[in-house]
Amino acid sequence: MTTQTEQQLEKALIDQLQELGWEKVSIPDEEALVANLKRQLEAHNNTELSDAEFHQILNKLARGNIFEKAKILRDRIDFARDDGTTGYVELINQVHWCKNQYQVTHQVTMTGKYTNRYDVTLLVNGLPLCQIELKRRGLEMKEAFNQTNRYHRHSFSAGYGLFGYIQLFVISNGVNTKYYANNPVNRRDFKQTFFWADTDNRRVTQLSEFAEVFLEKCQLSKMITKYVVLNESMQMLMALRSYQYYAVEAIVERVLQTTKNGYIWHTTGSGKTLTSFKAAQILTQSPHIHKVVFVVDRKDLDFQTIKEFNSFQDGSVDATTKTSTLVKQFVDDTPLIVTTLQKLNTAITRDRHLTTMDDLRDKRMVFIFDECHRSQFGDTHRRITEFFGNVQLFGFTGTPIFADNAAKNALGKRTTRDLFGECLHRYVITDAIRDENVLKFSVEYIRTFKRKDDIVDIEVEAIDTAEVMEAPERLEKVVDYIIANHGRKTHAREFTAIMCVANVKSLIAYYELFKAKRVAGEHNLRLGTIFSYQANEEDQEAEGIWGGDLPDESGPVSKHSREKLDECIADYNGSFGTNYSTDNFYGYYKDIGKRVKDRQIDILLVVNMFLTGFDSKPLNTIYVDKNLKYHGLLQAYSRTNRTMGSKKSQGNVVCFRNLKPATDKAIELFANKEAQEEIILAPYEDYVAKFEGAVTNLFAITPDVTSVDNLLTEEDEAKFIQAFRDVIRIKNVLDCFTQFTFDDLPIDEQLFADFRSKYLDLYQKVQSEREKEKVSVLDDIDFEIELITRDKINVSYIINLLQRMAEARPEDRAKQRKTIMDILDSEAQLRSKKELIERFISEHMPQVPQGSDIGDVFDEYWNDERRKAFQAISEDEDLNPEGLERVIGDYLFTEKPPMRDDVIALMNSRPGLRERKTVAARVVEKIKGFVETFVDGVD
Repeated sequence: MTTQTEQQLEKALIDQLQELGWEKVSIPDEEALVANLKRQLEAHNNTELSDAEFHQILNKLARGNIFEKAKILRDRIDFARDDGTTGYVELINQVHWCKNQYQVTHQVTMTGKYTNRYDVTLLVNGLPLCQIELKRRGLEMKEAFNQTNRYHRHSFSAGYGLFGYIQLFVISNGVNTKYYANNPVNRRDFKQTFFWADTDNRRVTQLSEFAEVFLEKCQLSKMITKYVVLNESMQMLMALRSYQYYAVEAIVERVLQTTKNGYIWHTTGSGKTLTSFKAAQILTQSPHIHKVVFVVDRKDLDFQTIKEFNSFQDGSVDATTKTSTLVKQFVDDTPLIVTTLQKLNTAITRDRHLTTMDDLRDKRMVFIFDECHRSQFGDTHRRITEFFGNVQLFGFTGTPIFADNAAKNALGKRTTRDLFGECLHRYVITDAIRDENVLKFSVEYIRTFKRKDDIVDIEVEAIDTAEVMEAPERLEKVVDYIIANHGRKTHAREFTAIMCVANVKSLIAYYELFKAKRVAGEHNLRLGTIFSYQANEEDQEAEGIWGGDLPDESGPVSKHSREKLDECIADYNGSFGTNYSTDNFYGYYKDIGKRVKDRQIDILLVVNMFLTGFDSKPLNTIYVDKNLKYHGLLQAYSRTNRTMGSKKSQGNVVCFRNLKPATDKAIELFANKEAQEEIILAPYEDYVAKFEGAVTNLFAITPDVTSVDNLLTEEDEAKFIQAFRDVIRIKNVLDCFTQFTFDDLPIDEQLFADFRSKYLDLYQKVQSEREKEKVSVLDDIDFEIELITRDKINVSYIINLLQRMAEARPEDRAKQRKTIMDILDSEAQLRSKKELIERFISEHMPQVPQGSDIGDVFDEYWNDERRKAFQAISEDEDLNPEGLERVIGDYLFTEKPPMRDDVIALMNSRPGLRERKTVAARVVEKIKGFVETFVDGVD
């Protein structure tokens, strides 16, 4: 049986779409697309448009970027009628989403920078809102993803830019199918492409089945109008995943058809905030609901939460501490209130607010509780249900309270089901790992002490007394371990870590140890800490057994711990130029959380704070020196497993206590007994075996390094790229194991570096080919280049090698020079600097006097070359130097390439309108090249 071709796959899909109600239409080019758009808008709006009227609409449609076009799509466009009146056209019916015009076309040809033909395009009211790209069976899904990126760069913005209205992409090779929201190429990530699934989280992967449930015309328009979210703060589109969709639908149905409560069990890291907020937003549209109240715990209302909530509905979060503001929102026309549990409790218990709140007792309202596993098990829940007589309560949790992990309090032993009723939808950690929405954990148990007669491994270690666990000698060993291994765990500090300890006393001891060792020059890690300055009790909630209301942060103060925290904050102020103290505790709380997310802090030391509800993608490691169990354990571990690019392959958990039994129990409780292998990374030896298999496959294609040069076709080169990519993926995981050494592998470090150099040669070949019209087979293969970029190998590292070379004996210098050349060949971020460094070695090194500091000489040379390169860009492109310097500075600060208009503004003589796009693109590439050469990787 022959393999189904891409053309056959395309034809079968179009035939199926016609059966699903899509009208097939022939649209070969933009001219036909525009003509069809006019007819469809006329039909949808039941009107006729003159050419002049339609031209106005077309010009307005052409404006804006992808995000701005998404807003235009959801609005009406006004135009001046020929008779002088104002007319309006609706682009899509959002209320009755099935009442639109649906068409399918294929092989639309668009010419921009290059000419491209798109596979299958779905048109709603004449606008291309969904683009489907297909690959024949057996090819990687990522090739289709990269192809859409190439289309975006080369032709989506051509003409009137109507393909900028695409809301969703679908990519498929027949057996696997995924979807994702449209965004600029630099905002896309293959890890943000999703499989659809049924309500039981069984994947729908076959294209024909996916089309049946997702591309049916009413379902697709419902997804676009209801479940594509416009994130204002990030200026990007977000498509809800299948489990988020089912959760929202279940809550909405529950509210519209019953008076029952319910809860959603979606694992930590699966996007509960977006799901719950979308449910709240949809419910506000019901005329029968007086208010929808979104309730979070006070310590979760940090900078990021406020930013996220306001991004979905601008100004929706009351970030003040005044309960009176909340009470006012209850009686005004605010449909959606976001507040804290603490302020809600005050509003219904304090006499000064009751006069106003009493009128609301019988109003129909919906309360949605975020992270309900820890905020709803005390008196506050009872007070809310007793005060409001006509409310429905819905909870979201990643770790529900079951009988096994419920704690007794004055109200008894209560579970999440006792408080909220039926679980309406579940998406557990095994589902999320399978879907690659979160990562697995790599858990290591590090022995920190040993009795004289003890020969037992740490997994069954029993000693856990405070005297031993808090002994200064033990704490110092832990600190030394972290200093020695932190770079390995975090990929040379590209990622960050959190460390949780048993109590404030231990935290202060750890902080002082780290601080003293930094002063002594033993490390340069950036430390931060935050802890409650109340009495130093263990926090039962973080232990996984909390059963009451959250403690009042304004309780009794321990003078010693508060003074120590102020000292730590003073260190923080000195590092970051801030002015916080314990008098502005929550300001400090928000700021330190933001700096952890921005990778300005390497390790955050905590007792309980930030172990739940804190999401930071760059955080990949947690050091644990406290007893955790049940939901407290899994919540803490889950700080590390947010996805973030290829290099972050797992969340690292380093336990300095015997937590293996507790870890096993938590996984069993929140997943199932067989879930261990799905959640915890395999042992080191298993990855060594996988590496051996990958190398065997590599050698079958290229037996040695030189054979890479003899590959005859691009197809052969593609096989090498994919084979070596598998090798570096596994090597990336191995790097994080403490015991990793090349001695355990079938190739040594030099051979690995040699293959990496050839791999980079092919990557640069593809980069240069992209500037030509030739379409390469390699163009759509993802090299995952970040996996072979090591931050520690930078210009400073090379300078140290040059210093050694200058000080070496003459007979050793040639060997050391070869070592430097090999590094320049094999390190991705040094290749742009290779020519300049080679010139320095050849022309300047011989002139350097014996005993000179090579670093000083190199700095002078580098600054001179940078000045020349800057001057060359300015003169060659006739740019204003001061403006160019400002644009480069903005690029470095925002990490976003300069906008076309900003570049045009730099030009002393402006090019014509037709030339501006090409000229601006050329200047942007020169700016990016300048930064890559003279800034990136240069300390």
